Amino acid sequence: MAIVSARDGLWLRAMSHGAVAGVEHLPVFGRIACQTVIDIGANRGQFALVARHCFPDASVISFEPLPGPARVFRAVFGEDSGVVLHEAAIGPQSENRTINVSAHDDSSSLLPISQLQSEIFPGTESAGTLTVRTAPLGSFVSEDDIRTPAMLKLDVQGFELEALRGCESLLPLFDWVYCECSFVELYEGQALAGEVIDWLALRGYMNAGVFNPTLDRSGRTIQADFLFRRGEP
Repeated sequence: MAIVSARDGLWLRAMSHGAVAGVEHLPVFGRIACQTVIDIGANRGQFALVARHCFPDASVISFEPLPGPARVFRAVFGEDSGVVLHEAAIGPQSENRTINVSAHDDSSSLLPISQLQSEIFPGTESAGTLTVRTAPLGSFVSEDDIRTPAMLKLDVQGFELEALRGCESLLPLFDWVYCECSFVELYEGQALAGEVIDWLALRGYMNAGVFNPTLDRSGRTIQADFLFRRGEP
């Protein structure tokens, strides 16, 4: 399927700033409809670029706590009134937290980076720490900001369950949850895929697909992107 369109100007501008659209997510967007996308763990805007491509009339509300990637995001989307960026992380409490900055900043986490992460993904070891703002989703958006159908996307490097808890008050508004989950502990103390799946199931979300699995050299599945749908078995 060709992905060239009038919006390629945005993608080309993004590439000039070092941000490449996350085209691996296109099959997911081909299965759903969205008027609102909440993009938690936005990095440089890789996911937001695909969301704007697939749903040009949707609102995209993104969250990225690291100042470097946030600057790139703003350079890419600065003229797009349909995209809003909050330089913050989502969690269950309003607080300042230490984030472990990876040598590859898109692998940074509010949890310590494990040795296993560095072994499986060389070059993602910790390069330092920063203090970032963390708060529940409701501190930034209201029910009126979320037009349905809506998607909640999370790519937060092991902090998925805590971020979901930070979204719980608004969770019933989302038709879809799209979340990267791990089967092994890449970040110390992280909730693994089964815990995230069970937590969402208790709140009425069923697995609707698994995408983009990452395997290690032995063929073991390390992580994947899970799509959940509210109210369907």
